[in-house]
Amino acid sequence: MNLTIKDIAKMAGVSPGTVSKIINNYGGISDKTKKKVLDIIQDTGYQPTFSAKALATKKSNLIGLIYAGKVNVDFTHPFFNEVVTSFKKTIGMLGYDIIMFSNEQFYKDNGSYLARCRHFHVDGCVIIAGEEIEEAIYELVREDIPCMGIDLELNGPRSSFVMSDNVNLSRKVIQHFYLHGIRDIGFIGGNEDNTITKFREKGTRETMEQLGLTINEDWFQNGDFQEKSGYQAMNKILESKNHPRAVFAASDMMAFGAINAIREKGLRVPEDISVIGCDDIDACRHSSPRLTTVRQDKERLGKLAAYMLNDLINGKSELKPVFIDSELVIRESCKQ
Repeated sequence: MNLTIKDIAKMAGVSPGTVSKIINNYGGISDKTKKKVLDIIQDTGYQPTFSAKALATKKSNLIGLIYAGKVNVDFTHPFFNEVVTSFKKTIGMLGYDIIMFSNEQFYKDNGSYLARCRHFHVDGCVIIAGEEIEEAIYELVREDIPCMGIDLELNGPRSSFVMSDNVNLSRKVIQHFYLHGIRDIGFIGGNEDNTITKFREKGTRETMEQLGLTINEDWFQNGDFQEKSGYQAMNKILESKNHPRAVFAASDMMAFGAINAIREKGLRVPEDISVIGCDDIDACRHSSPRLTTVRQDKERLGKLAAYMLNDLINGKSELKPVFIDSELVIRESCKQ
């Protein structure tokens, strides 16, 4: 027979809350009551569930990890893997464990993240941006569970987010091209509805306008942050009457695809077209040519997400979003 905390409470003639406090070794309970409850637990062989242990403190020390979106990244993604590793180490030092939620249907509530969070009594959630964010994310954020977005804007009552300063990131790239005599510039973004794409394209366009550079719409194409889409987008750019002298790709993976497309057309990188990516994944150091890119502070992103989520859990509200600076790393794919 599987006993519950309510069964133990009934046998002892006390409330379930009292049993939970005894299980969690809280004070304020008489020795007589404590002995009575502990004797019943020993005699029945009752094993307290995780939920029972969390009942008294109202805290589980569990954090839900969600890779959001119908098209989402996962723990193998080179950029987010480093961010999540930093988050995991920091949140662990703060006393939490992590439980990962999938996009699969959860019992009868059509995959509700809110229902899963309540089922497992999580103290808060960290949400990693993907593409085509599902409504279940925003249902969760509208409630009272603390949520921290990484590269995802969250605007709920107990939520905030961290991301790189993508507008300034793009500004550094365009200014670098300009300072090296390059005026004809193309851009390859991710999905056009993606927040990161919007910020990086905004920074690109604004900086080009500030510098008096002509924006050729044929040279602005979208992919999905993956290598194949960068290859396809670059081919579209090269179909135009003239080609740009430089291309900024909003991810390193798309930059690799763009370089392959450029070479297939018999053009050289960087002699004919310079290419700059974004993320500074490990492959940038080993590609040919080695990829010039924008290095985001992945460790800082993860640490800030952990500390800010901990503050939200412990009662601090209305935390402002944090935008983190980045560094342009010059290698061989761009004229120096």
